[in-house]
Amino acid sequence: MTMKLIYQLSLTGLLFSLLSACSENDNASEDVEIPLRPVRYITAEAIETRTIRTFSGLSKSGQESNLSFRVAGPIQKLAVEVGDQLEKGQMIAEIDPSQYQLEAQQAKASLAQAEATLRNAEANFDRIKGLYENNNISRNELDSARATAESSQAQVSASRKALELARLNVSYTRLKASEACDIADVQTEVNENITAGQTIVAVTCGEKLEVELGVPESTIASIQRGMDADVAFSSIPDTNFPAKVTEVGVASTTGTTYPVTVELNEKPAGLRSGLAAQVSFALNINGNKADIILPAVAVGEDVNGRYVFIVNKTSEQGVGEIKRQPVKIGELTIKGLEIMEGVKAGDKVVIAGVNVIRPGLKVLID
Repeated sequence: MTMKLIYQLSLTGLLFSLLSACSENDNASEDVEIPLRPVRYITAEAIETRTIRTFSGLSKSGQESNLSFRVAGPIQKLAVEVGDQLEKGQMIAEIDPSQYQLEAQQAKASLAQAEATLRNAEANFDRIKGLYENNNISRNELDSARATAESSQAQVSASRKALELARLNVSYTRLKASEACDIADVQTEVNENITAGQTIVAVTCGEKLEVELGVPESTIASIQRGMDADVAFSSIPDTNFPAKVTEVGVASTTGTTYPVTVELNEKPAGLRSGLAAQVSFALNINGNKADIILPAVAVGEDVNGRYVFIVNKTSEQGVGEIKRQPVKIGELTIKGLEIMEGVKAGDKVVIAGVNVIRPGLKVLID
């Protein structure tokens, strides 16, 4: 056998061996299954989107009153100053009671006279009644005596009412605190002749502190009684106080805003009426509509627009298939990105590897 023939046989055997090896490798690769990988996803939930709206207002006590006398006269005594703290029943001011004391004495005398007249009328009626029963006087005389007695009784009742009123007027010459309160303003002086109903002092009472504010017509429909609010005061920086809406106006008082009152859950020490306040509300910007909020990394974008990958269950247990879903986004909030269209509550949305996975890919799911 020549060297050339030996070389050709060797080359032929080598090629056969290589082809056999390649054939075995191809068969082996066909038998190997690519393992499924898990994917990170979240289940979409509908969340009410809320935004913060803040309005300016002024604080006031839960009860503010302008106190006045029920009767007129000169101020004889003024026992308070601005800033005084009063206890229930404490004297505030007093009118000269001389005139009303005289009227009470006169009413008392009139009552005594009326009672004396009544006694005489009743005695006369009893006497005439006895004579009538013995047929000694006419029926007209009896009726006249009865009418006189009844008229005297009515006069006594009227005199008693007049005496009660006169005594009340005497008591009205003293102005007292109906409950514990603070003097916010004093609007009169000693010896000043005041009229009934004229403000003497302004007081703030109660343990509650309120804030009055104006809300524009664009927002008033979102404010409801009982709604929570946060109140901040410039006098106490970096502190918010929880409050609730207690009053919502139904008519505009300024032409552009509606009156709203919020009440602080607790009255902090150092706060008083007239302080500037900022009241914040968490309002539902979409009415009753709830949006889908997703992490921003879940949303991809290419030449075809924005999209997310949704994992759909397959017939295989624990296996899902990736589907590309176009979406329309809204605003970026502190909770994530609003999804206005394309995703519904319950969808399983991929939140990792959006740039490397592809539609139709099968993955492991819980």
